[in-house]
Amino acid sequence: MDVKYINPFINAVKNLFNTMINVPFKLGKPSLKKGNIPEHEISGIIGLSGTVSGCVVINLSKAIALQLVSALIGDEVTELDDDCTDAIGEIANMIAGNAKTDFPSSGTSISVPSVVVGKHKVSYPSGLPIISIPCITDKGELVIEVALKNNGG
Repeated sequence: MDVKYINPFINAVKNLFNTMINVPFKLGKPSLKKGNIPEHEISGIIGLSGTVSGCVVINLSKAIALQLVSALIGDEVTELDDDCTDAIGEIANMIAGNAKTDFPSSGTSISVPSVVVGKHKVSYPSGLPIISIPCITDKGELVIEVALKNNGG
């Protein structure tokens, strides 16, 4: 997997944290993920198809989800309700939209993200390595998981 497909998502997360929600964070060391069970209970799943296909998962704990949503809407959110889930979808959507502007392949479609809450598995494309990139905030860690392949475009 080429870093030119991963970097737009990392940059989109950095941009979101630094400008939109103003939550300080630092990137951890990327690693290969084993299995399809996310580390945390909330995932925003962004699908890609076309020249580059696969998925990018923004995986976060309840504490970080509440922190991000509170920062996004400018009011403290204390419960993971439907509005909070919608806001997480919007955060994933902003990341996807931001990444698309820097994405090196014009023949790739990026889907509207879906949000999964609770104990779950992610259907990563089979046979692809999953790169896991931790992002550490003062409320804990969120993880960007990238499983993409170039279909020759």
